[in-house]
Amino acid sequence: MTYPTQPEASHFIDGAYVEDDSGAAIPVIYPATGEIIATLHSATPALVDRALAAARRAQPAWAAMTGTERGRILRRAADIMRARNRELSELETKDTGKPLQETLVADATSGADALEYFGGLAATLSGEHIQMGEDFVYTRREALGVAVGIGAWNYPTQIACWKAAPALACGNTMVFKPSETTPLSALKVAEILLEAGAPPGVFNVVQGYGEVGAQLVEDERVAKVSLTGSVPTGRKVYSAAASGMKSVTMELGGKSPLVIFDDASLEDAVSAAINANFYSTGQVCSNGTRVFVQDGIREAFLKRLSERLKGVKAGDPLDEETNFGPMVSERQREIVEGFIAKGSEEGARLVAGGGRPEGAGFWIEPTVFADVEDDMTIAREEIFGPVMSVFGFATEEEVLERANATIYGLSAGVFTRDLARAHRMVAGLQAGSCWINTYNLTPVEAPFGGMKMSGVGRENGQVAIEHWSQLKTVYVAMGAVEAPF
Repeated sequence: MTYPTQPEASHFIDGAYVEDDSGAAIPVIYPATGEIIATLHSATPALVDRALAAARRAQPAWAAMTGTERGRILRRAADIMRARNRELSELETKDTGKPLQETLVADATSGADALEYFGGLAATLSGEHIQMGEDFVYTRREALGVAVGIGAWNYPTQIACWKAAPALACGNTMVFKPSETTPLSALKVAEILLEAGAPPGVFNVVQGYGEVGAQLVEDERVAKVSLTGSVPTGRKVYSAAASGMKSVTMELGGKSPLVIFDDASLEDAVSAAINANFYSTGQVCSNGTRVFVQDGIREAFLKRLSERLKGVKAGDPLDEETNFGPMVSERQREIVEGFIAKGSEEGARLVAGGGRPEGAGFWIEPTVFADVEDDMTIAREEIFGPVMSVFGFATEEEVLERANATIYGLSAGVFTRDLARAHRMVAGLQAGSCWINTYNLTPVEAPFGGMKMSGVGRENGQVAIEHWSQLKTVYVAMGAVEAPF
């Protein structure tokens, strides 16, 4: 079975597909060719209201189910998602342009992991008993209510599940707005959850541009907002949510450091740098785009990196031999090309790539700059494309200070055989997710999120339950009530 790229309708509300073609057109463009493969429509204000009403109507009964019952539905959805991994992966490839080689192992599979993990946790949600002499206090972990999820375009299926799984496990219902650039996959998540037994209205999908997201975030029925996106978008959404005292989780951008010491395994360090800059064509928020290589091995690192780049196979993303895909959109490619031009203008040394291959689609070469200085534009701003900046450094103290000299704090990595130094470094790095001798591994069991401008709160891991629920304290008196008069 292959999923058609044109969905039955643009939105999924209250357990059914819904269309209103009076909404603005959303063309879905296959990044490998530039062809329009589907046309959807942005949700009208009436449809947004309808989705929120459905979520609110479904929420009390969903929260009243036992955690075991909710968890069973989420785990069933995970099983369905795994059984349809190829179909979902092919759709994800058409939606994003990412190679099938990647989507088969990193997208729907990760979404299924989240559904399974939080499905397992749902039955464990509990409170606490505190004895106070004869009196006692107990706590109840309760759902927040209606949640809004806003997705990014780089991992549409994964992001929908990373938000839906903990939200639903805790008894919330959700209205999810995918990125208008990649609107297809979340509709399949909604279908699968319904098929697995989630009642209508528990998970709804509405498509749209910024005004749809704004209407969702500002609605008084919404108790929680979770966004994956850029820092500028995060500022706007966080501000709007704060005016209504809504709970928020913000997973935003980064300019993460990858620090490679002289004693590191050169081959492993080069592999990590490739993954941290060119996987998903560099369109990953946690990417280690500032690669600090200690002076003793810097030239050897660049030499080996150049050799390894000969292994790039750009081509049909649906061919499993292809390991490098196009940018998600023409606009994103233009942004990245602007940064490449700026890097050359400001004096960085271009050692690989930098060009645009001939032909259709939004292709760009994997690009490496050396001799990058900390004050250059490519060293300070998030590029979100396949551009690696390589810096030199001499000492541990120096590189730690430079690595932290950024407004971002999403991720960081350290390569060294000296584990005492590795642990010192990650203790000092101002980043929410750190890796030692690897990079960008994000299992659902581990919390993920940023410090500083890179976000608020955490996704995944048991700690995510705290962000998708609230605690009620109940004091129970066992004796008479005293009063001064």
